[in-house]
Amino acid sequence: MTLENVVAMLVWTGAGGALLVVLMMVDSLFTRYKDLEEIRKGNVAVTTRFIIKLLAQAYILSQSITTSNSLGEALFVSVISFLILLVLENLLRIILRSTVNLHLDKGTQEGKIAHALFAGSIHAAGALIIGACL
Repeated sequence: MTLENVVAMLVWTGAGGALLVVLMMVDSLFTRYKDLEEIRKGNVAVTTRFIIKLLAQAYILSQSITTSNSLGEALFVSVISFLILLVLENLLRIILRSTVNLHLDKGTQEGKIAHALFAGSIHAAGALIIGACL
């Protein structure tokens, strides 16, 4: 491994990490509660959902890095994938709320682990599907 490879790895890792922070901040704008505030309070359900979503985003990012020829392309693909995932998750939340009266955000905020796991699994499943398409 050359010094140039090490520098490139550090740049790609730093850019990927920064993008993950930004994506999680944007994602938190679409929840009906403040993720970090709930985590600070010790809400295990919110923490569970947050971790699953972070891992799902990291998986998409890893897949886009693996398949991309440039850092810019990898970051762009990750952002587009995030938007697709956000739309998918919101559609499923609307469908669940209107058909079976299941409010994932409300239940997660109330500390219901089942709601958090369900919400996080939507994100994880979407990430696996999107990752396979890259």
